[in-house]
Amino acid sequence: MENLNKEFIKFDTVSSVSVTDVSVPGSYHAHWHNAAEFTVALKDGCVYKINDETFELMAGDVLLAWPQQIHETISIPSNGAMFTQFSAVIIENNLDLVAISRFLYNFKYISVKEYPELARYIADSINEIKKIHSSSDSLAETRCKLCIYNILIKIAEQVISQINYNSNDKLESDASWKYIQAACTYIIENSSDDISQKDVADFVGLSSFYLSKLFKRYMNMSFPVYLSNIRVQAAAKLLMDKSISITDCAFLAGFQSTTAFNKAFHEITGYSPRDYRKLYQ
Repeated sequence: MENLNKEFIKFDTVSSVSVTDVSVPGSYHAHWHNAAEFTVALKDGCVYKINDETFELMAGDVLLAWPQQIHETISIPSNGAMFTQFSAVIIENNLDLVAISRFLYNFKYISVKEYPELARYIADSINEIKKIHSSSDSLAETRCKLCIYNILIKIAEQVISQINYNSNDKLESDASWKYIQAACTYIIENSSDDISQKDVADFVGLSSFYLSKLFKRYMNMSFPVYLSNIRVQAAAKLLMDKSISITDCAFLAGFQSTTAFNKAFHEITGYSPRDYRKLYQ
């Protein structure tokens, strides 16, 4: 943080990764950016808000504000938190993470009481990033990114284990899950085009009916809803560039009409595209 009025996410010493535990403002207004922000509470009583959810953290708890999620610091004690911010590209370059992004992005709060090993691992990793930042290591950038990737793997493993528990299926060994991964990858890479469920089903070698059944089983949503989520994520990134009109953001992201775009965007983010853009920093 440079000052209390505007947030600057600077990736200077180590490209794409930053870490802070000093001069963190006691409160900060609602905003969003295209970086993920993982916070470790150092003291009890850290209160944050992500979208419409309020979280009161105890020492050791971890809060995950994912890229493009609106978040707000309501109150934290002096020197009460440490956080790392890293570029969304680190996630977006890995389609296996993007494929389960809906589950990842819904996983926001890691209580040290409920997930002690995971919370401590993330805290230790962020401390390691801080040490790397202050070192003269010529491989500092790669080492910091490796720490972030290891954090993401640990979180993804936890998320997948919860999917396994809820669906009574073992995703890693289930051939059906491989079809879903292939389908999600195809959707992610072609979401800006006018693709249909049949297009995706033909690509992975399934009937449209069976793909629809698998989507609801594993992703807990329909194909159109998943596609809308991916397109809204893409549109949110485009909204960062204020030289692009909101209408152009809609069509570049793959929406076929502004009406469908506005409806989907509000349903997923809780904001209109115009109001959402105003909160970008």
